[in-house]
Amino acid sequence: MSNSFPRPLVAGNWKMNGLRASHEELIKMQKGYSAELKGKVDLLICPPATLVHAFAHANLGSRIGTGAQDCHAQQSGAYTGEISAEMLADCGASYVIVGHSERRQYQKEKDADVAEKATAAHQNGLIAIVCVGETQQEREAGRTLAVVRKQLKGSIPAGSSADNLVVAYEPVWAIGTGLTPTAKDVEEVHALIRSDLRRILGKVEADKVRILYGGSVKPSNAKELMSVPNVNGALVGGASLKADDFLGIATAYL
Repeated sequence: MSNSFPRPLVAGNWKMNGLRASHEELIKMQKGYSAELKGKVDLLICPPATLVHAFAHANLGSRIGTGAQDCHAQQSGAYTGEISAEMLADCGASYVIVGHSERRQYQKEKDADVAEKATAAHQNGLIAIVCVGETQQEREAGRTLAVVRKQLKGSIPAGSSADNLVVAYEPVWAIGTGLTPTAKDVEEVHALIRSDLRRILGKVEADKVRILYGGSVKPSNAKELMSVPNVNGALVGGASLKADDFLGIATAYL
């Protein structure tokens, strides 16, 4: 595809879904990740924390990456129920999602919190997938670009590079609703993200950062969305739970 540089990444965020039996879907993904697909696109699965170690072990040799859905900003301490980036790395994770809109909404995470988590990820050798995106109210008020710009500025920490950073644009109103912005809307936001990354990281480094689109991505709309300039893959929610749907999205790059 025309926007195949940087190398595309299709990542699955399983959210609070998945049991040990879900390993069967992972096996199907591994079997369906053909040599042709491997030559075109990277795949990543971010299961719930209970499955990170098992999936990381199962993915050895398959070239499917394993990530986590969140991490704590501190390395260790009296934070009952939390999981540190060091622990995730120890489990075999190579990526971690930070700043997802559901964390920003339900756990009231701010940009500074996201930046601290991304820093912790970097310090432990993990690639941080930093999420940004506007709500329906913000979009209707014409504030989409301002909101995304503010989130980017506040959420990307010093020391970020194409080696440890992925940015995901997920319009909040499109997550799990079946609604998607137009290709023109996506292009406008991704162009802004690329431009701002150039200011933050410098042009050479910024142009190597993968910018993913997320929000009701499915096999039927993947090819159109993945063809948009500056879209270097997808962060997929519900459609990543089934191998056929997830691989169907990835085949947009064939």
